[in-house]
Amino acid sequence: MKGAIFDMDGLLLDSERLYQSCWHRLARDRGLTLPSDFAVRITGSGPKQAHLVLRSCYPDDDPDALTRECMAMMVEREKTDLQLKPGAADLLPALKKAGYRLAVASSSPRDMVLTNLGRTGIDSYFDVVVCGDEVSRGKPDPDIFLLAAERLGLLPGDCYVLEDSPNGLLAARAAGCRPVMIPDLVPPAPEFAGFASVYPDLTAFGNAIL
Repeated sequence: MKGAIFDMDGLLLDSERLYQSCWHRLARDRGLTLPSDFAVRITGSGPKQAHLVLRSCYPDDDPDALTRECMAMMVEREKTDLQLKPGAADLLPALKKAGYRLAVASSSPRDMVLTNLGRTGIDSYFDVVVCGDEVSRGKPDPDIFLLAAERLGLLPGDCYVLEDSPNGLLAARAAGCRPVMIPDLVPPAPEFAGFASVYPDLTAFGNAIL
């Protein structure tokens, strides 16, 4: 293996909990209660799938306007509450030292991705950053990982893809990469055991391959 492609939210950064807090706050403000599987359905999804989830959970709101409202809340939360996931600060330099080429492939907008990678001090480790606004189809379609591998100058099969969400794992498999799940809010489902390696955290993944 020559490359590692990382999701950002919930994988490198402990941000999915902040997102869920914002979505639930928006629901409470509208007198709504989100379903128990909301996190599973929306985590790691591209715009098309996210719109479907938001339409079903916030029936009186425009998904685009609701997303902008959530993003505005997130920008404020991330200024004070954003942290790296355990193991990230050690894994990234270790992979670079071992000769891996590294990429981020995130469904989030590019300005937010670059800001948060810089804010947490890990931006310099990545050779490539690919974001959701650069591809026409989001996760679970494979486009973002195919583009990341292409920009790394590697074949998809030579790249690990590290993800925390079912949508991301499905996209990684469809791209022909090697899927790795590091669970965050969504526990590993049995159906992923057939094609994805599962590690409890980034440290365990690093110990397994380095």
